[in-house]
Amino acid sequence: MSLESWILLFFVIQVLHGLATFKLYVKAGRKSWEAFVPVYNAVILMKIINRPWWWTILLFLPIVNLIMFPVIWVEIARSFGKHSTTDTILAIVSLGFYSFYLSYALDLTYIEDRDLKPRTDAGDWISSILFAIVAATIVHTYFIQPFVIPTSSLEKTLLVGDFLFVSKFHYGARTPQTAVALPMVHDAIPGTTIPSYLEKPQLPKFRFPGFQDIKRNDIVVFNWPVDTLVDITNPYGEVKNKPLDKKSNYVKRCVGLPGDSLEIKNGFVYINGKQNNLPDRAKLQFFYTVVLKNGVSQAFIDQYKITEYSRVFQMKKSMYEDERLQNYFKTNNLNLKTVSDDGETIAFTGNVSQEVYDKLNLDFSDKALNVNLTEDLAKKLKNNPNVISVTKDLASGADSEIFPKSPDYSFNRDFFGPIYIPQAGKTVQLNLDVLPLYQRIISVYEENDLKVNGNQIIINGKSATSYTFKMDYYWMMGDNRHNSQDARAWGFVPQDHIVGKPVMVWMSWDSNATGLNKIRWERLFTTVGGNGKPTSYLVVVLLLIASYIAYSKFKKRKKKH
Repeated sequence: MSLESWILLFFVIQVLHGLATFKLYVKAGRKSWEAFVPVYNAVILMKIINRPWWWTILLFLPIVNLIMFPVIWVEIARSFGKHSTTDTILAIVSLGFYSFYLSYALDLTYIEDRDLKPRTDAGDWISSILFAIVAATIVHTYFIQPFVIPTSSLEKTLLVGDFLFVSKFHYGARTPQTAVALPMVHDAIPGTTIPSYLEKPQLPKFRFPGFQDIKRNDIVVFNWPVDTLVDITNPYGEVKNKPLDKKSNYVKRCVGLPGDSLEIKNGFVYINGKQNNLPDRAKLQFFYTVVLKNGVSQAFIDQYKITEYSRVFQMKKSMYEDERLQNYFKTNNLNLKTVSDDGETIAFTGNVSQEVYDKLNLDFSDKALNVNLTEDLAKKLKNNPNVISVTKDLASGADSEIFPKSPDYSFNRDFFGPIYIPQAGKTVQLNLDVLPLYQRIISVYEENDLKVNGNQIIINGKSATSYTFKMDYYWMMGDNRHNSQDARAWGFVPQDHIVGKPVMVWMSWDSNATGLNKIRWERLFTTVGGNGKPTSYLVVVLLLIASYIAYSKFKKRKKKH
């Protein structure tokens, strides 16, 4: 819906409200015209139903208002003596049109000093739940949102199983665009592939002013720009267009800011020609092939606390000439690669069953690992007398799955760019060579009609040789460089996709551990940003909880006396 359509809808609702309630306003001692004046009518209505004025604000907060409207409809009925369960159901099911019946069909008396407490335990219970949902939705939408780390893309800084508090107000909270949705549920209803929202109507975009701008190397939560999955946990599931605020949440490190020139060499990011220096908490990781003298042992893996690896089996090339073995490799999608300098050794990762091993009379040796390492750990392994070589697995040649996925660009995960990261108000020269980099920005994120006619680029019906960006864009990457689905796959992140800034790990769960060790106690209530070791506020939190419990008990005792 356009802004004009929303304004028209708003005034239609105001007129309907006025027609439905102006007689009730009069019976409550107010003027009839007060029921028709936008916003003011809501303030007066709060006085009529004996509720605080700030409830008016809740009526204009998207998603929250979906809960508040039924509450107000019921409160209007109760203010005029209609307390029965039937009245409550009719007020809600009729979407507030029950007020027409109260106004025009009945001669009601206004109850000025009515008891606001629900008359049944069920009513009290329902009211408590509704207002708990309202409070939680406000906090979740505009202040702090819980978030869980599902992947290892920022391993060493954020771990799989970390539960975060993500600040919405650091970079400025967004108002929801999706007008009708379940509170605090993101893309799909949990356990289903049913969307938790209606695609239409959509509210205009709006972001409150933030307290800070995104800085280079900040960890940022954002909406995945290319998300079309109804349920992000099912990568082969139903696909559809999704509203911006319902795209799945991703967390990465912002290594490129608007206006930067970015390049990747040997897996390292260079900004404006200089290598990007990460904070000391950040630990870059790459996959390496580690060849051992005496074979792989669990003791070796445990010694270096290696968590992400696969065994690499080796054999002579002559052995691979066996047709039966070749068929086995193809059938089981085993990954072949040469690891020796003389090219005579074939290495593969995967599992070979003992039955096949015996049947083909194979002679494999598992004297190598394909392992994810930080640079420091790679150096330590090189000094181990049992290690023959440690080789970083750098990509070579063009990768068709790397942004911008064009045959004109020979980028891969480790060698990329240079490219310009768009900045709002800046202009770039457009031609068919550079268009693949900015095509999605122009046509999708900034909603222009883009066509190519021969060698001519046409934007909104006019020939274009340049383009001025409307928004800022960012380049987001994981520290786990060889195991991160990031901007190298899908490109720039628009400013309007920014969700917030992770500020604290409040819980951390290790699914591979047992018992109480599943909780990573040293990570509870620790800060995300900053230098040095994370600061834990667990003691402070426990003291606050204890203080609150003590104060509540003291208050109850005081009431009894």
